[in-house]
Amino acid sequence: MTMSKISNRRQFLAALATGTTSLATAHAFGSIPATATRSATTPTPHQFIIPPYLQALTPTGVSLLSITSRPAYTWIMYGKEQLSDKAHAVEDGMVQANNTLSSIRIADLQPDTVYYYQVISKEIISFAPYKLEYGEEIKSEIYTFRTPKTDADTVSALVLNDIHDRPESYATMFRLAHQLPYEFVVLNGDLFNYQTDEKQVIEHLLHPCTELFASEKPFVLNRGNHETRGRFARNLKQYFDYLEGKYYQAFRQGPIFWIMLDTGEDKPDDEPVYAGIVDYDNYRKEQATWLEQVMQTKDYQQAPFKVVVMHIPPFHSGDWHGTLHCRELFSPLFDKYQVDVVLSGHTHRYGIYKPQPDHTYHIVIGGSPKEGNRTMTHVAADRKSLTINMIKDDGSNVGTVALSKKKR
Repeated sequence: MTMSKISNRRQFLAALATGTTSLATAHAFGSIPATATRSATTPTPHQFIIPPYLQALTPTGVSLLSITSRPAYTWIMYGKEQLSDKAHAVEDGMVQANNTLSSIRIADLQPDTVYYYQVISKEIISFAPYKLEYGEEIKSEIYTFRTPKTDADTVSALVLNDIHDRPESYATMFRLAHQLPYEFVVLNGDLFNYQTDEKQVIEHLLHPCTELFASEKPFVLNRGNHETRGRFARNLKQYFDYLEGKYYQAFRQGPIFWIMLDTGEDKPDDEPVYAGIVDYDNYRKEQATWLEQVMQTKDYQQAPFKVVVMHIPPFHSGDWHGTLHCRELFSPLFDKYQVDVVLSGHTHRYGIYKPQPDHTYHIVIGGSPKEGNRTMTHVAADRKSLTINMIKDDGSNVGTVALSKKKR
């Protein structure tokens, strides 16, 4: 990492701490090109569009994604003390190449270990049947990440929701959290209004996240109903990594067993606006079958705490079709298998709801995209207690859940 780039990152973090940073500030850094798009008519030099970002970090592996301005062969150099090991993506005997979006999985890592890594990319100028010609080689900064412990006593995470194409909100909310511990971030749906193109994904999500944390700490995109809309919605998943290839997933980290559900659209499938090309009812039924299987595992049952993350809450969200269907399919399982907390968004009205006659678990609903109503939720647990704090964009705490381990 060059001294100029170190200085730039320090300036950015200083601006973050004082609240003076913005997306425009981030664009001016030099480590990120001001134009984060590819053009068929305007040639651009071979460069990284954004820094690399971490996905699906486990005790023994991590996925690293990067985007370049030109088709290339991209690989990772990494190691514990020096960049001595190499990783690239191989599928069907072919190394991933001649692309701009690169997703590389590094396996066989050691738990609770700090690793250094650097992304290297060589432009492919010509790709003839029997002759490949390389162009310029570029290198990213050197970054670090720590793998989680296999059976950690503690865990902490941050949860954001309903950004709705306001990328400046990331810096605002992370300024509030700069002293809070967190191992990963959950983006719990409706980060966009609808999906248009790669430029939107980069500028309104990947860019602010990589400037703030995502090159050294992972995030999970948990899809909301607005991520299902628009011409680019079916391309969105390729910019992230899900170990099972599904938006919905489950994993144990620390004393929490985490379940991420994809609640789909909030309207019936036969609404004219969907033009007959969605099937979210069956998709939610598929998840309910999967969910009960997960909840019957020893890993789930032995976890001190169970937390579900789903964009549409099963209660306190009106009577739209999506809410009612989620309530019908998922809430009986939450009750039966003793879920502690459901983290949601969607309603644009923040609130914390204690267990009630119709649900035995707490429901935490994050705020809206509007200034004065934005929230960040901090989740922290050890083997005896789970604490959830919701922080509004003015720094005030607007709700807390504090639970002790149940005798199950």
